[in-house]
Amino acid sequence: MAAVWQQVLAVDARYNAYRTPTFPQFRTQYIRRRSQLLRENAKAGHPPALRRQYLRLRGQLLGQRYGPLSEPGSARAYSNSIVRSSRTTLDRMEDFEDDPRALGARGHRRSVSRGSYQLQAQMNRAVYEDRPPGSVVPTSVAEASRAMAGDTSLSENYAFAGMYHVFDQHVDEAVPRVRFANDDRHRLACCSLDGSISLCQLVPAPPTVLHVLRGHTRGVSDFAWSLSNDILVSTSLDATMRIWASEDGRCIREIPDPDGAELLCCTFQPVNNNLTVVGNAKNNVHVMNISTGKKVKGGSSKLTGRVLALSFDAPGRLLWAGDDRGSIFSFLFDMATGKLTKAKRLVVHEGSPITSISARSWVSREARDPSLLINACLNKLLLYRVVDNEGTLQLKRSFPIEQSSHPVRSIFCPLMSFRQGACVVTGSEDMCVHFFDVERAAKAAVNKLQGHSAPVLDVSFNCDESLLASSDASGMVIVWRREQK
Repeated sequence: MAAVWQQVLAVDARYNAYRTPTFPQFRTQYIRRRSQLLRENAKAGHPPALRRQYLRLRGQLLGQRYGPLSEPGSARAYSNSIVRSSRTTLDRMEDFEDDPRALGARGHRRSVSRGSYQLQAQMNRAVYEDRPPGSVVPTSVAEASRAMAGDTSLSENYAFAGMYHVFDQHVDEAVPRVRFANDDRHRLACCSLDGSISLCQLVPAPPTVLHVLRGHTRGVSDFAWSLSNDILVSTSLDATMRIWASEDGRCIREIPDPDGAELLCCTFQPVNNNLTVVGNAKNNVHVMNISTGKKVKGGSSKLTGRVLALSFDAPGRLLWAGDDRGSIFSFLFDMATGKLTKAKRLVVHEGSPITSISARSWVSREARDPSLLINACLNKLLLYRVVDNEGTLQLKRSFPIEQSSHPVRSIFCPLMSFRQGACVVTGSEDMCVHFFDVERAAKAAVNKLQGHSAPVLDVSFNCDESLLASSDASGMVIVWRREQK
């Protein structure tokens, strides 16, 4: 199916939850029929411009009928791009006022879920418990995804096998972060300790490196795509963050760290992309206004060690930060001012660096609570339940991996988790990519990808999970293709 028609189906699937709430069987039939019709239309040879126009109109009509979506999910609702203002982050940076109260009104927005974590968990359980025996998932959104899956097994869903492409432009220096662009199947970026960032395009074949972003004088530790993919923010061991235009690779702005320290991680505020949170080697977290290049007043806090990992919840009201001494802190984020308020602290294991934090509002029909996925140099991947509005964590389970010293990262699987069962994916120092079933009590390992010759540091799915990218400590990036059954 042509890419645009797949995006149309993703929009329909996300909104399918709102159709005929008392007749879930109809929703399953509806999305399957939509898939058939879209596949037939994809063969008709309509001009690309006409297809994109249809996608925009479809998203607008569904948004008007059912309202904006609150959960970013996996095919991260292409409609989010539609219900947002059409102005890009770059447009907003030109006229953004140096007024923290303007952040909420003029920042880069998407829909916000205002429910508490306790309420979210209760609602997820209520929806599940009200369903007849044999129905599938925690939230009604999942039925559509299961219908799209065609009731395939969990092992078939995660049967990544062949290599689609190997990028080696950063060979001999570690690639600590690799990320597909939001809502994009074929655009990929990776940063390297050689001080550069590569922007890659996977189609048309052969895959190519579009731009190499140069300017940092030391290794690039982390980067993040903006919601509309028009800019990237990067952090570096040279004590600066840089803002880049993804279209042509130019550096828009260089911002020094307020403490003059090495910058080790970054993340966009998910509701307002004019704000970026960074963590540095002097144990501080700072909220930075990328439009002005200044630190937000009240947007700083100190941890017990070097800040290695950051993650927001989907609404952007809770921030978790992990340090190299084994602690995870939660912060309440003030949406109007950007102020951080320290809430909770959890010592995962004294002296074990927290190298990765990933948040998810729910994982599967079996795991209906908001969750965090943690790498902590314990030779284990840890899954925590978020139990309240202050980000308190409760360990749910762990999975065996090899990680004792490298900054390994992990992710929730974004789309397949709407289906029965759910998986998480992680790098490992054994040079493999590991897939684990969250709910399988024994033999949780679902798949293992072998091909790297150095510890695997990061993993990333594209928007429809047809491709998985992994990077390693020797500078190699492998793009894996999901096996078609």
